Amino acid sequence: MTEKTGEGTLQSVLHPAGWDATVISQFAWVMFGAGTLIFVAVMALLALSLRRHERPVRPALWIAGAGVAFPIVVLSALLVWSTWRSGQLAPQSSSQALTISITAKMWWWDVRYRDPESGREIATANEIHVPVGQSVYLGLNAADVIHSLWVPSLAGKRDMIPGRVTGLTIRADKPGIYRGQCAEYCGAQHARMALQVIALPPDEFKAWLARQAQPAVAPASSLQERGRAVFLEQRCQSCHTIRGVAEKAHLGPDLTHVGNRKQIGAGVLRTHEGTLAGWIADPQAVKPGVFMPAASGLDGESLRALAAYLAHLE
Repeated sequence: MTEKTGEGTLQSVLHPAGWDATVISQFAWVMFGAGTLIFVAVMALLALSLRRHERPVRPALWIAGAGVAFPIVVLSALLVWSTWRSGQLAPQSSSQALTISITAKMWWWDVRYRDPESGREIATANEIHVPVGQSVYLGLNAADVIHSLWVPSLAGKRDMIPGRVTGLTIRADKPGIYRGQCAEYCGAQHARMALQVIALPPDEFKAWLARQAQPAVAPASSLQERGRAVFLEQRCQSCHTIRGVAEKAHLGPDLTHVGNRKQIGAGVLRTHEGTLAGWIADPQAVKPGVFMPAASGLDGESLRALAAYLAHLE
């Protein structure tokens, strides 16, 4: 369990912010409490057993009471309670009003929405925006190896298997940023494959989705204009899409609104012009093993222009 409060993010099973997470948290506390009480009782019996007793201990009575009856009663009670409580978890149904497609890749998250106005697909990466108070169905898939999506403040984890679509229903009951993580070992950078779930009030979510449906904004300066030219000259469009500039590439994250994202590299760096330049120059120095090559042949001025252009794409 980790917490990160610098940006208002939280990754903790002990701070539920959704219905399923609340149920799972109750499971944890009940099991912790029951385990603690049983441990204390056993230690007390152990201490009593070390004392000298005038009356002999009857082994058959202790075996029947502490070894058979007590476990049956306690475990049966926990079974009945947990079965009743687990039945209250959200159903995993794609009939929810909002469905988001998420494909896990080594080592980032491809996130796709459907534009309610045009029906076109809207792509982003490493961030999931959801409306507060509304159940959202996540259609999950993996492109390469087995991954697992886990946002402990909102729901339990769900494995993502290549060639198979699984699903997870989440609901955020209050606005905030909730950190998630790949919870299934998937290679060298598994530990640095994070994402954020950003819960917004419904009106703000609709406004955000409408902005995401728009093509990339035009450069606002000569430096940014040069950066767009560098993007095309360096054949970045072979892996990355920028709608309105270069489309239909899917090897890397969609960059149409990359400047609007809070982090790059699946949670490795905060997004601003300097970190973008450092990532482009040598991503292996930041996240060894990623498939993006270093821009070794790019001069400093061109690198600065490209970073300025990408930071402008909000």
